[in-house]
Amino acid sequence: MGTEAVGRAIKPALVKARALCKRYVQRAPFSRKKFVIDALMDVDLEIALGCLTALVGESGSGKSTLASCLGILEKPDRGEIWFEGSKVSFANSRELTALRPKIQMVFQDSAGALNPRFSAAQIIEEPLEIQGRESGARLRARACELMEEVGLSPDAGNRSPLEFSGGQRQRLAIARALALKPTFLILDESLSGLDLATQAQILNLLLDLQTSHSLTYLLISHDLSLVGQVADFVAVMHHGKIVECGSRQQVFSAPQHAHTKELLASVGVVEAAFRTAQVGGGQ
Repeated sequence: MGTEAVGRAIKPALVKARALCKRYVQRAPFSRKKFVIDALMDVDLEIALGCLTALVGESGSGKSTLASCLGILEKPDRGEIWFEGSKVSFANSRELTALRPKIQMVFQDSAGALNPRFSAAQIIEEPLEIQGRESGARLRARACELMEEVGLSPDAGNRSPLEFSGGQRQRLAIARALALKPTFLILDESLSGLDLATQAQILNLLLDLQTSHSLTYLLISHDLSLVGQVADFVAVMHHGKIVECGSRQQVFSAPQHAHTKELLASVGVVEAAFRTAQVGGGQ
């Protein structure tokens, strides 16, 4: 049984993708020759409302390309995307203006995603200003509210994002993403690069926010240990295709595809090596 069937049995789908294809044509370094990269090949995915769906796979499998298409940052070459029951894959500019506040992304590289010329408060205020949601004193008050909600002191509102730690920058990126009250949040490796303690803190924050804001998550990760703790559903990507999807219990306890089995086996090897290192370190 796939993610689609399981998701519908519990809650309706917020996002659907059908037969998505995306191809890039690139030039080889120091050459006029071009080569083709099929980043997505007939990808089907359904994301259940209010749930956390994890998208896993090795680097280069197409996870971030799929995220960009679902986040309406890129258009697929072929295929369809539905959001809240409406087809959005080839929406016009007016339709995109109304749609984009509902779909937000939090990226891995928070330092690169946040404008260093803005203060922390201005980073949160910018989308509210662009959308005409708030102005004047209320604008700054709303930024302070969001900073507090993600565990940042409003007193740090005038600081540059470069003055924050990696975990604090991710909190700031989450606050910015929440500013427009989205229903769908795409977390593109947003926990990678953080130490384990900070990763756990940010993850707990995201789970709390999911409940308080009625959010639906797509978590993109290569960390199956993490996914095994928090995901409701799991989709596995390999060479531009989704090769397996289902509930977390189904995928982890009875994987069907050889690549899924390889990924799970590698997690077991890493965890066993870590336990061995802990024992050895204690002697």
